[in-house]
Amino acid sequence: MTDPLLTSEGPPPEADVHTSSPDYARRFSGEVGAWFLAVQAEITLRLLAPWPAARVLDVGGGHGQLTQPLLHAGYHVTVHGTSDLCSDGLGDLLREGRILFRAGPLLSLPWPDGAFDVVLAFRLLPHVDPWPRLLGELCRVARRAVVVDYPTRRSINVLSGGALFRAKKGVEGNTRPFRVFSEGEIDRAFDACSFSTTARQPEFTLPMALHRALGKAGLSKTLEGVAGGLGLTRILGSPVIRRAEPHG
Repeated sequence: MTDPLLTSEGPPPEADVHTSSPDYARRFSGEVGAWFLAVQAEITLRLLAPWPAARVLDVGGGHGQLTQPLLHAGYHVTVHGTSDLCSDGLGDLLREGRILFRAGPLLSLPWPDGAFDVVLAFRLLPHVDPWPRLLGELCRVARRAVVVDYPTRRSINVLSGGALFRAKKGVEGNTRPFRVFSEGEIDRAFDACSFSTTARQPEFTLPMALHRALGKAGLSKTLEGVAGGLGLTRILGSPVIRRAEPHG
């Protein structure tokens, strides 16, 4: 079923070009943005811990949000983008040969089956209309695990249309319509690829737009700490970071 917020036939194939832009990076500037990225990195590295020094492919990873944390943890990182424009923000890491970058179609990744130990896709799934095909490609080139993030219907994101979306856009400025997923459809899509979920960790109980509006990382950390202590983040948190591994 198509999310009502996706008002066109589907996004352009360059769904990752926007997230690789300086304009998008500004959404994660300041103390609140840095905290968002720190939470995302901490969860992701914990999910990758079973595979130290693994070969990691970051699909649509031109935003660079996880590049430095992955390198510091000892992973070998390749970033994929649909255009060479997606490499602009990778800067010295790419010029110095600390990471690799390759452009190619999003739904036909330019690598053979099982080319990487782990494949990541962040800030991407909600903006790709044929997302099951994308998930299939991620699983195809992953030998050990796939890790993705997505907004879930279990959270306040289920109300992300209408007035709430306009309020979110008022805070963030460059918010795009996005798909909100049920947990069941993610389960079924992974199962169709012969992958099963082995870990699931929500990031925040309160909407990220609210944290941006508050503008106080310390206050946001306190609020999220209380919500986590009450068990609300586990039940209602979003975005969710999910790890899946091949059956058997």
